[in-house]
Amino acid sequence: MPRTIFERRPPHATAVDHALAGSKHGAVWFDDIERPHHPALWGEVEADLVIVGGGYTGLWTAVQAKERDPDATVVLLEGARIGWAASGRNGGFCSVSLTHGRENGESRWPEEYAKLDELGRRNLDGLASDVERHKMDVDLEDTGAIRLAIEPHQVDWLRSRPRSEDLVFLDTEQVRAEVASPTYEAGYWERRGNMLVHPAKLATELARVAAELGVRLYEQSVVHAIEDTGDRVVVTTASGRVRARSAVLGTNAFPPLLLRNRLMTIPVYDYALATEPLRPEQLAEIGWQNRQGLTDLANQFHYYRLTADNRIVFGGYDAVYHFGGVVRGRYEERPSSYRTLASHFLTTFPQLEGIRFTHRWAGPIDTCTRFCAFFGTARGGKVAYANGFTGLGVSATRFAGNVMLDLLSGEPTELTELRMVRERPLPFPPEPVASVGIQAMRWSLDRADHHGGRRNLLLRTMDRLGLGFAS
Repeated sequence: MPRTIFERRPPHATAVDHALAGSKHGAVWFDDIERPHHPALWGEVEADLVIVGGGYTGLWTAVQAKERDPDATVVLLEGARIGWAASGRNGGFCSVSLTHGRENGESRWPEEYAKLDELGRRNLDGLASDVERHKMDVDLEDTGAIRLAIEPHQVDWLRSRPRSEDLVFLDTEQVRAEVASPTYEAGYWERRGNMLVHPAKLATELARVAAELGVRLYEQSVVHAIEDTGDRVVVTTASGRVRARSAVLGTNAFPPLLLRNRLMTIPVYDYALATEPLRPEQLAEIGWQNRQGLTDLANQFHYYRLTADNRIVFGGYDAVYHFGGVVRGRYEERPSSYRTLASHFLTTFPQLEGIRFTHRWAGPIDTCTRFCAFFGTARGGKVAYANGFTGLGVSATRFAGNVMLDLLSGEPTELTELRMVRERPLPFPPEPVASVGIQAMRWSLDRADHHGGRRNLLLRTMDRLGLGFAS
């Protein structure tokens, strides 16, 4: 079988051992922030709106609800700590896309993609405006992103993309002048539409803003049930309950509270590493003066970026599903995935051999079959939900908050009339079919990466059906 660049140019095993030695398990993003504690829910509380989930989806919805109606009583329930899961562990890429990229959006909703593109740009601009207006300290950087060809067959994929002042094709010499890696064959610099943010700071600051607006935040309050009593929705925890006029569910990869959504998403584990801060001479070795977010074009792709203190966060490649779709902490410690990432990092930046990784971490992504969020209502229109962001939710969750509040209003709006909002993706099959299918997809994607990007019959069939699975 043909070998990928990472197999053709692997670092020595001792270099990988050295890089990982002493790394601690935990996201680097929680090291430099203070996270206020919020009480658990006790007793019965009345509210206009109750939100389940203290990640980006729930937090953006809470802030938007109070900005729409400052007099509304809004309660947010989080089962653990605010921002502890995907919202505090991701790579911090804020993409303009609401549809997981142009190709996915145009293929699914060709007649309204121009509108979705416009809404995505308005949403990202709104995020930046919110950060400035609320004086949120989140390390937001408008850097753009470079899509990287790391195999010869990927260069033509980039050459065929549209070009403009903000969409620039980079040949081998040009892309390596931006970021010096011997693995780069070409690049596609999207100068606008991609920002970088500190993930945990964003969650913490959103919680601060929500509290200042009057949202009542509760942590360590796992929701066990949601009931419709006719004029109210009742959300129950171990030590209390909230009676509200309406509810929003932002449960991400965790088990949904609605039976209808049980097969709509699966939890796929993503893995990441963070280096020690680069010394000035190390940074000079790789360039990267424009600090773009970077992703390569393989099916099993990598994403990486610089932090404010010049660490490199390097993640992706492995996308691991466990039988039954359960979420367990022990799945986060997977030495083989961390060794793979460390090896690929040193292939990408051989000039940084000797650097150490200080942090390693993982977490589940809420993956759905259309690769981007889906929306809906339940309980007679009193409950709204958004789920299935598939790893591209940092900015899209803000859009989702507005969609759900519009849905709860019961009035048709620009957002609720979108076909993207009105349609649900196909569900995943139950076990054991899900596991068999996902493993077959992963094998096929790996095979395509080893055979010039050529997709086998299974992948071509899934493409035609609008289904898929990727790292």
